[in-house]
Amino acid sequence: MNAKISAKNFPVVCVGGSAGGLDAYTRLLQHLPADMGVAIVIVNHLRTVPTRLHEILPRFTAMPVALITEKLDIQPNHVFIIPAQRDLHVLEGEFRLKPISKPRGWPDVITVFLRSLTEHWDGKLIAVIVSGFDGDGAAALCGIKEAGGITIAQKLDTAAYPDMPQSAIASGCIDFVLSPEEIAKEIVRIAQTASRAE
Repeated sequence: MNAKISAKNFPVVCVGGSAGGLDAYTRLLQHLPADMGVAIVIVNHLRTVPTRLHEILPRFTAMPVALITEKLDIQPNHVFIIPAQRDLHVLEGEFRLKPISKPRGWPDVITVFLRSLTEHWDGKLIAVIVSGFDGDGAAALCGIKEAGGITIAQKLDTAAYPDMPQSAIASGCIDFVLSPEEIAKEIVRIAQTASRAE
């Protein structure tokens, strides 16, 4: 099967997090089936620390886990991890990496990726904001909803650092506020609905 020819209209789940995010990622992945037909993209709001998520997370999921490289094909039933010091974009069904646009202060890698998805992805969009400092991602959530996507924030009392989900909720554009385990259930429900709609 030529992946370039196959339709790029499956759901993409962007999970954006930072401090305390690892706990949320592992709890989420442990409750997601490996064959539900969605791509999971973990956008960890890191600037200087090299990510080790692609080494840690395979213990918690049967899905292949890959650190994103330039022009990597976006595939369902995979977990993709943003590398440090890069902005992440989507074009023609592939990931595109660019130098980080905010090298100082709080990065906005989650916002950048969500905006790229709304412009360049045909499938269902699901934006999930979990534990972390600052408010990265919040500015793009209304755009995700306008594009027909679903927005979810981690329930504050289940997040080690509730700043990020709190900012997301304050945007007024969050559909659900759930624990990581409940987020997994909601993603499964959305994936089943999307596959029936095809």
